Amino acid sequence: MKLDVVIPCFNEEGNLNLLFDSLTKHLDDIHYNLIFVNDGSSDKTFDVLKELYNKSPDKVKVINLSRNFGQDAATYAGLKHSTAEYVVSIDADMQHDPQYLSKMVRFLDENKEYDQISMVNKNRNKENAFIKFLKKSFYHIINKISDTKFVSGASDFRMYRRQVVEAIVSLEEKNRFSKGLSSWIGFNTYYMEYEVNERHSGKTKYPLMAQFKYAFEGIVNFSVKPIRAISKFGLFISFISFIYLVYIIIKSLILKISIATITTLIFVIILLGGVQLIAIGLIGEYLTRTFTETKKRPIYIIKDKLGLNDEIL
Repeated sequence: MKLDVVIPCFNEEGNLNLLFDSLTKHLDDIHYNLIFVNDGSSDKTFDVLKELYNKSPDKVKVINLSRNFGQDAATYAGLKHSTAEYVVSIDADMQHDPQYLSKMVRFLDENKEYDQISMVNKNRNKENAFIKFLKKSFYHIINKISDTKFVSGASDFRMYRRQVVEAIVSLEEKNRFSKGLSSWIGFNTYYMEYEVNERHSGKTKYPLMAQFKYAFEGIVNFSVKPIRAISKFGLFISFISFIYLVYIIIKSLILKISIATITTLIFVIILLGGVQLIAIGLIGEYLTRTFTETKKRPIYIIKDKLGLNDEIL
């Protein structure tokens, strides 16, 4: 098999037939499989996938998860079941245009020195200024605090050689941040520009708050510098508090100037209390991830499979 196309799906019933037609059109000259992963959809996504499987059982493979485990987990499930020379992950909402797939395959065929392709959004100018600022800030921050480097605009629309897929699958951590994992494993990456399409049907799965959460996941999963920064900030506050204490003593004992002690104490208590709460919360985020990993629960649970053999698991 030349190419496996991994497609995580969550409430995408309105996009799947169009995506299937586009994929079969643009992959006509490539030996391929389509691995759809239904990530606990609450609409008729699985029913549509069963229809696609019955329509083309030689090309369509379906993994139906027991509940919604998240896009990264669904993508991992698809990668785990892939066997082809090249594997690509693509969204089901038609924002990742299938027309680029044959170009990606040709590039890997002709450039053996590259191990994976990461598609980079070239039409960022269509985003509003606030979103562009937030994304630019995220990449600036995470590249400052993480040893893993992130390329601005790089998406989860990626194609891998088999050895890269095996490396990603070997990383069995539960708190997955696919962009970071694809960078962390190393290998030579080619960044290819592409134009993002408008979502064909349904609602975006990444509104602003979800993007904030995703960015925070990336920062916590790929750097311990935030928690070290809290420690340094604590030392700084302690130093400032000591200087302020000396200042109060000098004013009250030597210069005989009265100090509003209660006001000062309230200010110091509020300041230190806020710092402590931030520190405790950040420590809690790291401990939560450690707790989740130590339970060794599976990354995903399969309810049904269509067109896939048990020995692939």
